[in-house]
Amino acid sequence: MNRKANRYKDYNYSSSGYYFVTICTKDRLSFFGKIENGKMILNECGEIAEKCWLEIPKHFPNVKTDEFVIMPNHFHGIIIIDGFVGNRHACSLQNGNVNRQHQKLPVIIGSFKSAVTKLIHRKCDNSFQWQKSYYDHIIRDESSLDNIRQYIRQNPINWDTDKNNLLFCSYR
Repeated sequence: MNRKANRYKDYNYSSSGYYFVTICTKDRLSFFGKIENGKMILNECGEIAEKCWLEIPKHFPNVKTDEFVIMPNHFHGIIIIDGFVGNRHACSLQNGNVNRQHQKLPVIIGSFKSAVTKLIHRKCDNSFQWQKSYYDHIIRDESSLDNIRQYIRQNPINWDTDKNNLLFCSYR
């Protein structure tokens, strides 16, 4: 079975910029906690995911994390790749010579998913798995950035109607 490519074909995901990412648990199973009164209450697995997210800048030079939210079965966050990558400035279009797996955003997300998985398996639930791949959106302007930040902040409040909420999906 051929999977649909999730990334822009000729885009260099090591380029300076803001990236919105969504990462889901396999089968949208709730591993990270629960929503109560419009607020996310993290369990031990959720705290592990939060800790790993906040530590991303320690492991990747010129990378910052921005607004994020951990939901019961998925994660939304903004990653900022800033300035130089390696010894050359990143450019947005590729000539096809660089392997996508070695570009900065996929490496960051892969490392985050791997670290979260290892720690959760070790500390709380050996059945935890992420969904393959992740969703990304290249944030191109301030208005889009503001809208995405607002969406992230309001995600717990909107959980009852969220497409990732399996309880909501089962009643539609």
